[in-house]
Amino acid sequence: MYEKILVAIDHSEISSRVLDAARDLATLSRGEVWVLHLREREMAGRGGIITSSESEGGATEAVNAAVSAFTEAGIKAHGVVRNTIFGYAAREIIDDAKEHDAGVIVMGTRGRGDLAGLVLGSTAHKVIHLADRPVLVVR
Repeated sequence: MYEKILVAIDHSEISSRVLDAARDLATLSRGEVWVLHLREREMAGRGGIITSSESEGGATEAVNAAVSAFTEAGIKAHGVVRNTIFGYAAREIIDDAKEHDAGVIVMGTRGRGDLAGLVLGSTAHKVIHLADRPVLVVR
């Protein structure tokens, strides 16, 4: 099935369901999991980059907790927290999937409709259109 799974999480309520879905896939396929959290930062014209409102410690703690849960379930797991520029998360997710040769990308969506997703630039919507591999979107 899927020997390698990339799981992209954020701090939304859906993240626990995303992790559950990835755990189920990994259990069925005896796969290895990479948990990715991207801290988006905004560009501020000539001023450079403004730091994210999200603390690095909070992001790292969430990823470490996910990796621990996978490990306790007998699944080999790795965690990555990285900064990215606002609007580039989808490209980063795709690049990580290629780097780790993930057979599937698992991520959540906040449930906005197609029109809202297009207008607001939903990360899940962008990943679906950019991906060269299956994407499991959890609602």
